[in-house]
Amino acid sequence: MKTDAPAKLTLGPVLFNWPAEAWRDFHFRIADEAPVDTVCLGEVVCSKRAPFIAPHLPAVIERLTAAGKEVVLSSLALIMDARDMEAALSVTTDPDILVEANDMAVAAELAGRPHVIGPFVNVYNEGTLEYLAGNGAVRFVAPCELPGRALAAIAQAVPGVEIEAQVFGRLPLALSARCYHARAHDLHKDGCQYMCGEDPDGMALQTLDGDGFLAVNGTQVMSHAICNLIRELGALRAMGIHRFRLWPHSVDMVAVARIFRSALDGRIDSEEGTARLGELAGFAGFSNGFYYGREGAAQVSAP
Repeated sequence: MKTDAPAKLTLGPVLFNWPAEAWRDFHFRIADEAPVDTVCLGEVVCSKRAPFIAPHLPAVIERLTAAGKEVVLSSLALIMDARDMEAALSVTTDPDILVEANDMAVAAELAGRPHVIGPFVNVYNEGTLEYLAGNGAVRFVAPCELPGRALAAIAQAVPGVEIEAQVFGRLPLALSARCYHARAHDLHKDGCQYMCGEDPDGMALQTLDGDGFLAVNGTQVMSHAICNLIRELGALRAMGIHRFRLWPHSVDMVAVARIFRSALDGRIDSEEGTARLGELAGFAGFSNGFYYGREGAAQVSAP
């Protein structure tokens, strides 16, 4: 377990249905300005969206690579039919690009070559991760619901695999065969009219009492609150975790990345970082409950 390894930031794949040109320009700016080490690309939630960004993918990869950033191709997370399988496996064709498997069918396809196990694969203990490492997994993005004590145990037991923690953004909680966005607009999934594109950070849901509850993104259920583990970065690093994932949102993600980079480098403290993040991401409150073994929506004061 390496506790002194350099801290690295990863920008996860865009989970939302952004206009293709906006998706392209977002990544161009990330390439030019954001202090992130790795950028994940690809459609994870719905295979119907993939054709929109596909024409821009080569240019984005070229721009990011020229900027010195590692590019990871993320696979579809829920495979329902032959179309989904084709979309999921399409990211595995280039042996020179690291792939993030978000489904075990993709992980099986990648067996024998280095790859990443994404956060949508249910890995909750060191035995499972050891098995996947034996098949070639070199990096593991921990599911968001794993508490800190579990992350520490896995990091200690499997030191040969990089562990990446999700530290910012609405958390991906579940995927379904049904499209919540289509249903909300009285449409069927096959005729969804891509209504998910109307909500660039997901469609926020409320309880009957008007409290923020969850968010939906097409077939995906997400947290309503924004995960923010900037106060827990030091504890995570002490565990031997030195990769930290930021989930893209329609806020200024270059500024978000700079805040986390400054916190990791000790240029600002976590309180200043939290205040700055609050100014940028005002569409929902922060949470860190999962890290402390609580309900995910909770905001727990660091001990």
